[in-house]
Amino acid sequence: MRVAGESNAKQCRKCTRDRPLAAFTRDKNRRDGLQVHCRECVAEYSATHYRRRREAMGKPVREQVDVPAGHKLCRTCGEVKPHSEWHRNATASDGLSTRCKACRAERGRQDHLKRQYGITEAERDGLIASQGGVCCICLSAPAAHVDHCHKTGKVRGVLCFNCNSAIGKLGDDPDTVRRAAAYLEGNSWKPTLVAPGVYQLPS
Repeated sequence: MRVAGESNAKQCRKCTRDRPLAAFTRDKNRRDGLQVHCRECVAEYSATHYRRRREAMGKPVREQVDVPAGHKLCRTCGEVKPHSEWHRNATASDGLSTRCKACRAERGRQDHLKRQYGITEAERDGLIASQGGVCCICLSAPAAHVDHCHKTGKVRGVLCFNCNSAIGKLGDDPDTVRRAAAYLEGNSWKPTLVAPGVYQLPS
């Protein structure tokens, strides 16, 4: 029920506290569009129900952690963090995501590596270690960007930002890169036409 004279609050039927409307999950089947129990009571009930179900199945139960108000335990990293470290999720009982922002970001990076390059973080780290931790082109800057062949999808190595951008802007074309190297070495390019649209560098 709504509190008399206060349209932005509602009483939780379980804890009987007058709570702000934001403390309740949406429920389109209710007259006011909100659940009758506040998020905290729903979360507490869910945790208790989960514990009893796990115990009945003979499965291990996670130890209860004392979580202060305004905080939440991340089951991925095991850390208790303030609500500001969580993304919102209107469908969750407490209105927050199941993973903290840091763990969601880490999972996103893992998914990107697997989806884009077909490798794991461990495989990427192995490549970086085999390169001595540096870009395998300039041999000086830290290796940070996975490089792959756009035709075959095969991963070639891990480059620094500048080298990765450079070969991309040169079209991933070995002949273009060789001409650029010859130019930097002071060799003037006097093209010899050997076939329609095909030129040969001077020897």
